[in-house]
Amino acid sequence: MEKDMLKRKIDSFIKEFFRRSKNALLITGARQIGKTFSVREFGKKFESFIEINFVENQSAVEIFKTAKNSADILLRLSAMTNIPLIKGKTLIFFDEVQKCPEIVTAIKFLVEEGSYRYILSGSLLGVELRDLRSVPVGYLEVKDMYPLDFEEFLICNNVNKAIISHIKDAFYEKRSVDDVIHVKLLELFRLYLVVGGMPAAVSKYLETNNLQEVLAVQQEIIRLYKWDISQYAYKNKLKIEEIFDLIPSELNAKNKRFILKSLNQNAKFTYYEDSFLWLKNAGVALPVYNVEEPKVPLLLAKSRNLFKLFQSDVGLLAAQYSDGIQLKIIMGQSDINFGAIYENAVAQELAAHDFNLYYFNSKKQGELDFVVEKDGMILPIEVKSGKDYAVHRALTNILENSEYNIKEALVLSNANIKQIGKILYAPIYMVMLIEKKKEKPLIYKIDLSAVS
Repeated sequence: MEKDMLKRKIDSFIKEFFRRSKNALLITGARQIGKTFSVREFGKKFESFIEINFVENQSAVEIFKTAKNSADILLRLSAMTNIPLIKGKTLIFFDEVQKCPEIVTAIKFLVEEGSYRYILSGSLLGVELRDLRSVPVGYLEVKDMYPLDFEEFLICNNVNKAIISHIKDAFYEKRSVDDVIHVKLLELFRLYLVVGGMPAAVSKYLETNNLQEVLAVQQEIIRLYKWDISQYAYKNKLKIEEIFDLIPSELNAKNKRFILKSLNQNAKFTYYEDSFLWLKNAGVALPVYNVEEPKVPLLLAKSRNLFKLFQSDVGLLAAQYSDGIQLKIIMGQSDINFGAIYENAVAQELAAHDFNLYYFNSKKQGELDFVVEKDGMILPIEVKSGKDYAVHRALTNILENSEYNIKEALVLSNANIKQIGKILYAPIYMVMLIEKKKEKPLIYKIDLSAVS
């Protein structure tokens, strides 16, 4: 997997972070998404790079658990490795830190000591890492990492930068994409639905172009996730694995909402809530919560027991369906239900762009596939895999409701781009361009001259 260098956006983020900040960086995310590889690549920029993996090196866990202060930690660290610690020129990498939460707590003192730079990584397995997200404030920044998004997938497939620029210009200027490019991008998007964004699967495709070998890699990742469930969530492992296995069939249902009765005829949400949260916090599932109204802030209207549950990677979702579906997806065969697969890809892309995921459903007004907050406004998103992409009763009702005051909406489909009223109809592959504006510093100063 690592012999093929996949270009990732996280690489630029890490480089920029260490340029602008003296703090430590914690990269979190599901297993097998390339966290360790990206850190090792960045480590090559330092004169000295030290890596401590708390899964592979169990003795290191005990050593750091009993350390008294930063000097003690650094002394023990120097005894564990034959790599020199060079002040100002050493990057220290603590990997799989969920096995040693003490090192996350101690990072404050190591950063304060100031001799070396620190980067940490961990998989969201269990609750240890999640509970440590807020500490130590001011010394540790957290960055979530995801599988390759669609733009990264295009770059890894050597799509010309000029082509990507053409697509971006078309999106922002709301003009049609060249027909030849449009057809090819739809083909690449269908390929992405099958290969997905797990680095091992992408690397295997680039190396072989063999979808069977890609499928074998994906199935191995799914087995690894199930092994993680049995190892890290032993109290609820049967419930969690049952939910995980039901994701494809529940998404194939008419409204795609996860129905508890699929688990047990008398199931109650409180009994299963921890299991759903485990899958979310482990990074292997993406819940999209129902909101009662499409108004800012969406969090206040969130219903925690009504949600859709997507796979963290669309390629893994395709791998969970029946054999032979991969080629049918790539060929765009009409007998395939693309709705669930398209929506999973959109959920995955939005999550990778740091959006909180919601949908809206009302008996009177209908259902919107996604509702997100973008630049302080509500953006409704409909995902259409068929030819009737202009039919959207719920979206029309929402836009006509003056109470919601929605300025624009987005319909993603296989058609080329066009603007009709408040609705932008855009090709499904343009989901890669839905991003938040970079926040500018919010500076506010009170004039105290009258009271000073």
